[in-house]
Amino acid sequence: MYSEKTLNRFRKPKFSGEMKKADAVGEVGNFKCGDIMRIYLKVKNNIITDIKFKTYGCVAAIASTDMICELIKGKTIDEANKLTSKEVVKKLGDMPAVKIHCSVLGLNALKEAIGNYKKKHKKN
Repeated sequence: MYSEKTLNRFRKPKFSGEMKKADAVGEVGNFKCGDIMRIYLKVKNNIITDIKFKTYGCVAAIASTDMICELIKGKTIDEANKLTSKEVVKKLGDMPAVKIHCSVLGLNALKEAIGNYKKKHKKN
């Protein structure tokens, strides 16, 4: 059902936790499945220098959000904003089709955080 990589991300997420004094925070939820994701960003010179997440959700939700964090740490805000759910799922390996929406939720939280960062720092 899930790849070993996905299960490992779920069991031992590398980026899980809250971040004090984050430069931006994005939060989204899905009322249907109950998943809630919050992503915290630290940004310096337009580069994401640190990222953390808190997720209440299933295996796919936690694993996807953790993978998103790994894929964008060290990237510019614009590079991070281009990440797709296809890329996230490909990196994780097998995932039930019914759980793909979880990777989209994580990306929505990221885009919310990026939007908040740009608004806060008056960037387009």
